[in-house]
Amino acid sequence: MERREFVRAAVAVAAIGAEGKAMAQAASKTGQEFYQLRKYALRNGPQTALTQGYFERALIPALGRLGMGPVGAFKLDIGPETPTYYVLIPATDAAALVELDARLGADAEYVKAAAGFRDAPATAPAFERAERTLLGAFTGWPKLVAPKLVDGKLPKRIFQLRTYESPSQAAHARKVAMFNEAEIGIFVRTGLTPVFFAETLVGTRMPSLTYMLTFADTAELTAKWAAFGADAAWKELSRKPGNTDAEIVSNISNLYLSPLGCSQV
Repeated sequence: MERREFVRAAVAVAAIGAEGKAMAQAASKTGQEFYQLRKYALRNGPQTALTQGYFERALIPALGRLGMGPVGAFKLDIGPETPTYYVLIPATDAAALVELDARLGADAEYVKAAAGFRDAPATAPAFERAERTLLGAFTGWPKLVAPKLVDGKLPKRIFQLRTYESPSQAAHARKVAMFNEAEIGIFVRTGLTPVFFAETLVGTRMPSLTYMLTFADTAELTAKWAAFGADAAWKELSRKPGNTDAEIVSNISNLYLSPLGCSQV
């Protein structure tokens, strides 16, 4: 490895901290994925079309050349800030996501296709603000699972993106353990359809975890959550001392998303 690449990789791994490095080492053995979740806050008008075009013609093709995918691209339907777009980027290496912008910038095809978005002037910005969060997949759901194709195409679907914040690292660890040990299994058994589960390695509102579910429509979402809430095993698990939301969850955000036309998820 050339010295420049070694230094860049070292800086990238250092950015995720001691716990993140331990998780990265474990993930290399278990095949767990990492995710970069991008959030683009936009203004109604030209920004929405410009950003969708950037995803479709520049970002997603470049990520494919880097071996990253399937890539999810979504618009916020119900939540506090609209219009907002999200991009979910999976990878097997956390460092590759930390240094992703540099890798994209070295791709001449990407730079050409991203013109107009990547170099938008201050007088006509491509977005109001952009945020990135680095996530590590749970051991109980180590890889992203995209909706199954129907007749070679992704079916009509909606997504629910939920983030749980915890009041302490110990509380967060307990909530993650609940998912890995039992809660994910109850999700699947009661008909919920997960896409990913992950904890935040670098980002805001830490410690926290985020997961995504997919549904055909809001009617299915309501019915499946009702079945989960009525499940005897879930009631027992969630009421056990040390597992209650009052003890280990300080805030829950709940967003409803729909896929953009270029989404691979």
